[in-house]
Amino acid sequence: MRRIFVALSIYAAGFAALICAAQAQQGRVQAGVLECRGGPNVGLIVGSVTNLGCVFRSPNRPDDLYVATVTKVGIDLGITDQTVLSWAVFAPTAQLGVGDLSGDYGGVDASAAVGLGLGGNVMIGGSQNSFALQPLSVQGQTGLSVAGGLQGLSLRPGR
Repeated sequence: MRRIFVALSIYAAGFAALICAAQAQQGRVQAGVLECRGGPNVGLIVGSVTNLGCVFRSPNRPDDLYVATVTKVGIDLGITDQTVLSWAVFAPTAQLGVGDLSGDYGGVDASAAVGLGLGGNVMIGGSQNSFALQPLSVQGQTGLSVAGGLQGLSLRPGR
């Protein structure tokens, strides 16, 4: 019974992410790619907080560094050794300035790992909710974990 509940939670979060992704693209252009990497993390049943180093890459401009804090609320059980997230960034314009992605984002998340793992999440936020972060590819992680629920992302300029 417990396994069914966990599986259904992950599938529900993934389905919600797909719906949000379709809605988030309307009226926006792909401005580049945001990639975030982080080290070990421990899920605490009802949520977790993870710090990541991020870089925004866009054609014909220097890399833009950010520090991210990811907060999850929902099922988050287990331990991961390493996490890599990659999003396509959709914005009102393709030309973004340094630090423009700074702000708070919200969305849904679903992931699982036994050794190697996969996941995905969709986020909307930033300045006046004008940016959408959509999975460019699946989230990759190593460890033993299962997570699904709501996720918040706080992006701040990095060094």
